[in-house]
Amino acid sequence: MTTIPSAGSSLSVSGGRLRFIDVLRGFVIVLMALDHTRDMFHFSGYAYDPLDAAQTTPAVFLTRWITHLCAPAFILLAGASAWLQHDRGKSTPSLSRFLLTRGLWLIFLEATVISFGWAFSIPYLIFFQVMWAIGCAMMILAALVWLPRVAVLAVGLVIVAGHNLLDRVPPRIFGHFPTLWAVLHTGGQWPRNNSAVLLMTYPVLAWAGVMALGYGIGPLFVSRLRNRLFLAIGAFLLALFFGLRFLNVYGDPHPWAIGVTPAQTAMHFFNVQKYPPSLLYLSVTLGIACLLASLFDRWRGRLTEVLRIFGSVPLFAYVLHIYLLHAANVVLLVLTHRPTLGTFDQTRTAFLEPEKLTGSGFPLPVIFAVWLGVLALLYPLCRWWASLKSRKRSWWLSYL
Repeated sequence: MTTIPSAGSSLSVSGGRLRFIDVLRGFVIVLMALDHTRDMFHFSGYAYDPLDAAQTTPAVFLTRWITHLCAPAFILLAGASAWLQHDRGKSTPSLSRFLLTRGLWLIFLEATVISFGWAFSIPYLIFFQVMWAIGCAMMILAALVWLPRVAVLAVGLVIVAGHNLLDRVPPRIFGHFPTLWAVLHTGGQWPRNNSAVLLMTYPVLAWAGVMALGYGIGPLFVSRLRNRLFLAIGAFLLALFFGLRFLNVYGDPHPWAIGVTPAQTAMHFFNVQKYPPSLLYLSVTLGIACLLASLFDRWRGRLTEVLRIFGSVPLFAYVLHIYLLHAANVVLLVLTHRPTLGTFDQTRTAFLEPEKLTGSGFPLPVIFAVWLGVLALLYPLCRWWASLKSRKRSWWLSYL
């Protein structure tokens, strides 16, 4: 463990990386694996919305809701990491070029390796989700980094705070270009039938705003006062969430309502929109992420070292865990004599023909057991890859 000066302050690093960023990113990967295990193995992956208070249970709701943290934290940290590269000496042209080419690479991976991992079939439904969003946001940030950092921060704040004003804008106002509006703000599928070849659940605009925010607050990550600032920002964002959500005036297109039971009321209150991410969704998730950043910056122990390994190779962990989960799903269905038809071309089946998955779901305890088992398999592979990347300095490893 060493300390290096940066932005007039110091920070703990390991191999040139900020340790607490890797730990937080690793924590997010662990949660993400839980969400994807639920997606593939649980009834809520096809039979009902796990956040629908009228159909779900508190346990299933919480299992899904806590994983809301994943995409906002990933994308905010990606923006902050871009600023850290610039702060450590990478020129603006080099940083812009890296963000552009890495963004294109992530979109390519999403359309090929990752989409196939979700499907396990050819042809498959191209599934544009978080890696697509990160890739597009990086390409937009490649242009924004030519601006002063404060200007990038302002762009991020305006997008995140104001994009819900666009919710009522009808796509028809774009005339012959409604797809542009879908890509930016609403998402969708093309064509709009069961023969769709592309499904986009992560429209670009709001996520580009989150990445711009991450870049804009980059100096916070190397400040001596970062823990206090993380706590203050986290508390502010959570207060913003509770205040706006209670008033039902702005920040999410779906107002909450009193439920039949207190549990249902709580689920209504916290069920905020992810696709696209509303201001309230981003407020509560980024607020929690800031509190966790402060915690992980001070916390040392064996668990944080495990999380650090996952977080030091996030793309490797992301791609590999999808294949491990899908393979485990096939094996478990065969061993329990359940139908396997729906697990091939699974993305299309789950979204467009969910009736084909009837009878293939498992109860929640099985989901947690599979999740822990996959993490146990994933950890040594991530540790090996992290060790390889620390020994090798080839340029292409920065894209993996």
